[in-house]
Amino acid sequence: MVAGGFGVGKTTLIGSVSEVRPLRMEEPITQASAGVDDLRGTPHKTTTTVAMDFGRIHMAGGRIALYLFGLPGQSRFQPLWEDLAEGALGCLVLADTRDLDASHDALGLLDGAGIPYAVAINTFPGAPGYPEAELREALALEPATPLTYCDARDRTSSLHALIRLTEYLSEHRSAALLESRR
Repeated sequence: MVAGGFGVGKTTLIGSVSEVRPLRMEEPITQASAGVDDLRGTPHKTTTTVAMDFGRIHMAGGRIALYLFGLPGQSRFQPLWEDLAEGALGCLVLADTRDLDASHDALGLLDGAGIPYAVAINTFPGAPGYPEAELREALALEPATPLTYCDARDRTSSLHALIRLTEYLSEHRSAALLESRR
């Protein structure tokens, strides 16, 4: 899964890496969202995901296929998040330093569901930068939770974030397997 706050770049990230034409379920932002969706950080945003995005990519020489489900960033879509989380191996959470609080809904849902995740700070032009320790504290991340940076518009950068997630999931599953054998 790819999760994060409203306007953080989930649709863009999936579009930058998908080998198939991404499925996008976007609709124009209307007056009905006024006062509900915060457009301060994204004044030029004209559409929003109303269900999910979907893409697919093969990694590790084709040995791994990632099916990418982009979750809508608004908390009113929580029931959809829960449905898509069923059977998910992990999640890449995109965060924006201009509004780190917008990531807390996704992080809370993942923690509650026990789904491992990595966090990627999407590097928007002009967004403030912070030391890693401050970001980890602001996002309340466990020390083992991967934290990386990416530009969701850039395929290589987005791939790097997904690779970090898959490495973490592999480590996480190996540790769980070893623990179960004790």
